[in-house]
Amino acid sequence: MSIFSRAALVASPTGPAQAAIGELRERYEWVDLDAAEMLVVLGGDGFMLQTLHMMLERRRIVPAFGMNLGTVGFLMNEWRLTGLEERIARARPFRVSPLLMTATTIDGTRHVLPAINEVSLLRETRQTAKLRVEVNDRDVLPELVCDGILVATPAGSTAYNLSANGPILPLGSKLVALTPISPFRPRRWRGAILPEKARVALTVLEADKRPVSAVADQREVRDVARVEIAIDHIRDLTLLFDPEHALDDRITMEQFIA
Repeated sequence: MSIFSRAALVASPTGPAQAAIGELRERYEWVDLDAAEMLVVLGGDGFMLQTLHMMLERRRIVPAFGMNLGTVGFLMNEWRLTGLEERIARARPFRVSPLLMTATTIDGTRHVLPAINEVSLLRETRQTAKLRVEVNDRDVLPELVCDGILVATPAGSTAYNLSANGPILPLGSKLVALTPISPFRPRRWRGAILPEKARVALTVLEADKRPVSAVADQREVRDVARVEIAIDHIRDLTLLFDPEHALDDRITMEQFIA
């Protein structure tokens, strides 16, 4: 049975991705999204993240093979029209465990959102944020004065986390990064590497005076009072990669880029 008898095709609205989806539709037969057992995703990293979030929201999670027609393409394979069935057949699967953010706002509203790369807390005004940091119900930092803080997965450790001077985490390391953004006090604290089973809770001190927003990948909740973050193993995602362009190799090599 052909792979394409159970695969659906999705593409970003950009010109190159739309041109590519036309070529692939002419060459292969595809199934509808609701019947798909796997996805071929055309676009860049941003569109791949959107697609993964779409699967989480629909509660129908299938493996995804991406081809880069965007800018960076860290989560994508090389775009090629030919040999696609053979590439998918020998692709290496990588499990990506998303974070689950539970954010409670000042007025008591509760928001539960997944994040594949990171959950970040950021100050909303010119005043620094003041946060209390708890790990597994233990008060590890009674007061962190900073621009913000983030919790990153291994898949997201080379994104915002790396820009904030956080560590690169190998895929499969079963770790998460807890990284401050422009910390002021304690001045020497530069973050922590935690086991993926760790539960992180962040309480906003002086929340009315120093408002803070929480962002799960690209979805923002403003004026938060408390944010709880943990790995969600119930909804693990699977990305498929060409053996020569595997995600774990890319993450490892990022450590040697000057």
